[in-house]
Amino acid sequence: MRCPKCNQWNRASLPKCIRCGTPLATDTPIVPSWRAQLKDGHANEYIRVDEDGDISVSPDEREVLAAEMTELKARKEAGEELQRRLRADAEARAQSTASISMPEAPAPEEPLFGLEEESITRQEEIPAEAPEEEASTAPGDTPFRRSRNPRGTRVVLSPAQWEDSRAYDPVVDAMQQQNVFQQPPNLKELGPLPSRRVSHRRVIRMITLALVVGVVLLAGYFAFTIYEEQRAADAEKNRALVTASILNDQAAHTILIPGEDGQQIYISNDEIRASYTVVGGFATIEIADHVWYENLPDITEESMSVTLLPYVKTASGRQKPIDPITYDITIPLSPITLVTPESLHTEVTTAMYSMQFQVRPKSKVTINGVDMSDTVNENGEMTYNATVQPIGDNVYNVHVRSPYCRDNTMTVTLFREVQEIPLDLSATTYTSTSNKVVLINCTTIPGADIEVLSPHTDLKITELDTTGVFSFNAVFDHIGYNTISINASYPGKKTSKVDYTMYYVPSPDIYTRSAWPLNADRDYNELLNNIEVRAAKTQVYLGVGTIAYFISETKPQMAVMYCSDDGQSRPVLLENQTKTTWKVGQYYKIYCDAHSTYNGMPWLIARYTY
Repeated sequence: MRCPKCNQWNRASLPKCIRCGTPLATDTPIVPSWRAQLKDGHANEYIRVDEDGDISVSPDEREVLAAEMTELKARKEAGEELQRRLRADAEARAQSTASISMPEAPAPEEPLFGLEEESITRQEEIPAEAPEEEASTAPGDTPFRRSRNPRGTRVVLSPAQWEDSRAYDPVVDAMQQQNVFQQPPNLKELGPLPSRRVSHRRVIRMITLALVVGVVLLAGYFAFTIYEEQRAADAEKNRALVTASILNDQAAHTILIPGEDGQQIYISNDEIRASYTVVGGFATIEIADHVWYENLPDITEESMSVTLLPYVKTASGRQKPIDPITYDITIPLSPITLVTPESLHTEVTTAMYSMQFQVRPKSKVTINGVDMSDTVNENGEMTYNATVQPIGDNVYNVHVRSPYCRDNTMTVTLFREVQEIPLDLSATTYTSTSNKVVLINCTTIPGADIEVLSPHTDLKITELDTTGVFSFNAVFDHIGYNTISINASYPGKKTSKVDYTMYYVPSPDIYTRSAWPLNADRDYNELLNNIEVRAAKTQVYLGVGTIAYFISETKPQMAVMYCSDDGQSRPVLLENQTKTTWKVGQYYKIYCDAHSTYNGMPWLIARYTY
């Protein structure tokens, strides 16, 4: 009800106005003001009043629809009745018409059309003797007048009569639209022609149909696009995830296969054959890359594609296959480094040459098809004594297969000039020694003249003329690499020459005994000021300290060490010719001999490391 003071609408159950607090007369029935707006007997509208007194009027859609259907039915019946009447009138006129022809040109004294600009002439074939009379006018027909004419009776319609005739004569309407009055048409061939109104409706229906088809096609396209996106999203959700990882310090891949918690995923590949449990929505599988190729011979490809064949174990114990998982792996190359000689093509002068290689431990190494794997030590170092023939190029093919790697090859060529006078050292000649004097045995052709160019003693040629065998003692005048040089000549032949290099370092008890210290500024400055003299005599020194940094980490290592007690002064450059691999920050006691200078500090060759 409405408040008598502030006109605020309140619920009927409230004792006071919610706005001003005025008591409400709840016992007196109040007639709502909207009651006066209702009309008796009018049931086509609904009047709704909310709790605040607001009024809304809306028609009854069912009654509106019923009224429209009734009106449509009445219009349809009236239209059908009108069409029947028009068709009956048209058929009656078509039967009474004998012919239709173009009008003759009017005589000057009797105008044919008068003042009317638009008119047509209808003729009826009647006897010439028939008297002129006015035709009877039937209901719905257009009145016309007849005039005598040798060709028949001529009928002239006014513009108003022509417009009236269009309402009920479709034949005349079609003839006027197609301009058939210039040439009389055959009415039977014309048939019933549609009106312009019908043609417009047909065009509208075609346009509407085209729009509906377009909307349907567009809706179908969007529906198909949404379906494809959803299917792609579902496929992505159920697709296994493959990522690169590390397993036991080796390259590997981690595969996450989606599933329900507790399910068992079985991998059927011969390389794996294991089951994995789904935890947290995924079964986690870690597979090292070398599992796929470690048992395959002669692997030379840089990569390969592998396929995982997973199965899901059902509750009944059966295995249901799921989509295969394919990914690519990279196969590392077996490492191999040539230590000696320094290049892949080297010229030598001896029948025996020692080649050194650095490979990974437990590698399989073959040289010219011969397995040399047993010569690889625990550090991956390998020495091969090659027999070099005086034929020019001597080729050695080295094949390496390291664990978890693919095959690698290296070709080393040792060139030895072709000799007219054979001259070779014994195959038992060493490449290194700790003795200052070493016995050297050689062979050549009998009767050749021998000349030893390097320091030596006790040359024996007693059997030279008969067997070509001779020997001598090589004397090494400095520590390190020493070259033994021999010439052999014979009348009428080219002189042959052999140069053989041997590494000489005294034994530790002899070498370390002659070492000078470097733990004082006086000793350090004396070495730096007399480096050339000390290098010529290969004076031995003892350096004690920590490796500060590397100039070169490749073999041989070149490192800087500070020989002072505080580790910040008296730097020396050390070339590592020992069997120990140095590390930065490590404390060493190193025995070395003078060699040269480098960036203002002594350059020493290290022979022993402790």
